[in-house]
Amino acid sequence: QVQLVESGGGLVETGGSLRLSCAASGQTTTTYNMAWFRQAPGKEREFVVIASLLNNDWTTYADSAKGRFTLSRDVAKNTVYLQMDKLGPGDTAVYYCAAEETYSILARQYKYWGQGTQVTVSS
Repeated sequence: QVQLVESGGGLVETGGSLRLSCAASGQTTTTYNMAWFRQAPGKEREFVVIASLLNNDWTTYADSAKGRFTLSRDVAKNTVYLQMDKLGPGDTAVYYCAAEETYSILARQYKYWGQGTQVTVSS
């Protein structure tokens, strides 16, 4: 009942930037939280950032993202953006958008997921 569409992935060199977008559509009335996770080959899916659509101050970043990644919101459009700066090879992964009623850093708590967008950082 909720669809998520990501965009903005691509190939960048070390130190470069990308801006990811995630738009939610469908029955989003109670989908209060949107988050980004990422998964590199051979690794578990890991939390990047979560944002509440009810309160702009409710944002939680993973340690790996603090100081480099910035999440912004367009609540009216149920859309979030992830500005990623100072990218390094360790950021290479498929980035997934997720949405759920629960404010959580745990991937298992999320019901709705996008298809993912590839981010590749060359060394």
